[in-house]
Amino acid sequence: MSSVKFKSFSSGSCGNCYFLGLFEPESRRCEAGVLIDAGVSPRRLKKELQSDGLCFDDFSAVLITHDHLDHIRSLGSFCKHIGKPVWATEELLRALSRHSMTRYQITDYRMEMRQGVWNDVVPGRIKARCFTVPHDATQTVGYAILMDDYKFVIMTDIGSMTREALSWAGQADTVVIESNYDPEMLRLGPYTPELQARIRGGRGHLSNQECAMAIQSFNHKGLEHIFLCHLSEHNNTPELAYRESLPFAGDASLAPLPRQSASPLIILR
Repeated sequence: MSSVKFKSFSSGSCGNCYFLGLFEPESRRCEAGVLIDAGVSPRRLKKELQSDGLCFDDFSAVLITHDHLDHIRSLGSFCKHIGKPVWATEELLRALSRHSMTRYQITDYRMEMRQGVWNDVVPGRIKARCFTVPHDATQTVGYAILMDDYKFVIMTDIGSMTREALSWAGQADTVVIESNYDPEMLRLGPYTPELQARIRGGRGHLSNQECAMAIQSFNHKGLEHIFLCHLSEHNNTPELAYRESLPFAGDASLAPLPRQSASPLIILR
C-alpha cells in the first residue's frame, strides 16, 4: 500500500501552498502528487521540495481554491517556469484569465474542475472534488481529494461552515481547516472596524471557536489528522488555536500549520 504524505510551504495571509503525494513504501519515491494553491515562489518551492528529496516532477497538477493574491501570487510564474496543469472551476478560470498576475501565463494550462463530480487530476491515482464555501473572492472552494482509498479534505478561507463542508470532512482521514482568529484579539487588535467586520461577517474567515465547533461536528472514528491552517499573524497564536480545538479532536492528531515557514513532510499513512 502506498504511503500518503503532506507538506505545508506557507499557511497565512503571507502566502498559501500545500503538497500532497502518494509514495512507494519501500523506495520512498513519490508516485503521484498535487499542489494546492500557489502562494510561494517557484524558487522557494524548489528549495523546500529539495530539502525532502523531492522536485517539481513529483507533482502533476496545481489545484486553486480562490483568486485572492495570497493563494495565486506565484501562479503565473508556476505556469511559466514549471508548466503544470492548473485545475479550477469554470468561474475561477475566467477570473484567472483576466487577473493581471495570471492572464498571460495560464492560457495553456487551464483545466476545468467540474463541480458535483470527481475529477481525475492525476489519472488513475488522484481524484479531486470541489465544494463551494463562503468567502469574499470571485469564488472559493474546498477540496475533497481521493488518493487510492485515502480521503483528504482542505477548507481554507471559509467565512462560515456549511453542511456540505461538514459532510466531506465527516468522511475524511485528514482534514485541513482554517482557524484564523481569536475574537478578543481581533477586537483589541490593530485592524479597523471595517476590516474586523469583514473578517467575522460570514464571508471572511473562521474563528478559533467556529473551527472548534466544526471539528466537534465532523469528528468521526476514522479521522486521523487535523491541521489548523491560515492562522492570523495579528489576531491569533498557534497556542490559542490549538487549545480551542483540542477538546474536540478526540483520537485524531491536532497541529497548527506554520504561517510563513514550511512544515516537515508529514506522513499521513
